[in-house]
Amino acid sequence: MHSPRGDFTAHPHATDQPTEVGPVDHIFLGLKANQYAACGPLVRPMLHDGTTIIAAQNGIPWWYFHGMSGKYQGHRIESVDPGGAVSAALPVHRAIGCVVYAATEISAPGQIRHLEGTRLSIGEPDGTQSARCREFADAMIAGGLKCPIETDLRRDIWVKLMGNIAFNPISALTRASMIGICQHMSTRGLVIEMMRETLEVAANLGVRPDISIERRLAGAERAGEHKTSTLQDLEKGKPLELDAILRAVVELADLTGAAVPVLRVVNALADLLSEQLELAAA
Repeated sequence: MHSPRGDFTAHPHATDQPTEVGPVDHIFLGLKANQYAACGPLVRPMLHDGTTIIAAQNGIPWWYFHGMSGKYQGHRIESVDPGGAVSAALPVHRAIGCVVYAATEISAPGQIRHLEGTRLSIGEPDGTQSARCREFADAMIAGGLKCPIETDLRRDIWVKLMGNIAFNPISALTRASMIGICQHMSTRGLVIEMMRETLEVAANLGVRPDISIERRLAGAERAGEHKTSTLQDLEKGKPLELDAILRAVVELADLTGAAVPVLRVVNALADLLSEQLELAAA
């Protein structure tokens, strides 16, 4: 691990056989959202009746409407839970939400470059302060991380999504870094409009992030030459995690009646890019 906080080498206990691990209290999932539907065999041997699943993902999670009151309670978002496959692999009653605020890159196999951020905000889908959240947070804090328990984690989801929904697909389409996108006036304007449309969808769902677009832009610009996770995946020939980041928001716009013309255009371009990558890999 190469970090401004100090470099170090970790030697974790690791196995590719989850049966060797057996039932655990908490599973911290570091997979991409597009891998969730197939991860049942990985997770199942580690479950007991009270096991929680904490997924460190970008975008809209599969559990988004679980534990939420109102007309959308229990609604399934097809973009992130196609046919209910993800809910079958990762039951929503086990989910603890997680939003990660950290900029990192895989610089080489087994080597991580940490640029900034050590916070993992977590929270119950129903907004309660649960014992299982506190237990997990205490473990993260003991490891030197920040792990606040939020009563409205959906607000954090949309705050982070404001950046991901714009920078991730644009970086994949242009190969530009965060600062490159911010300092190019045309793409800066595009980011602003994508963020504005995203906030409209969030507002239609009753969420109003308390952060301005300019402040969100300034935070992204401070990341400098950082490559988004989507661009890193593109360069490594991996599938792109854009369904949860972009397609899901367009689906939520259809659900709530929000007008998102710019998001629809970028989603169409990103979808074509993903299709071309799949064809090239076949």
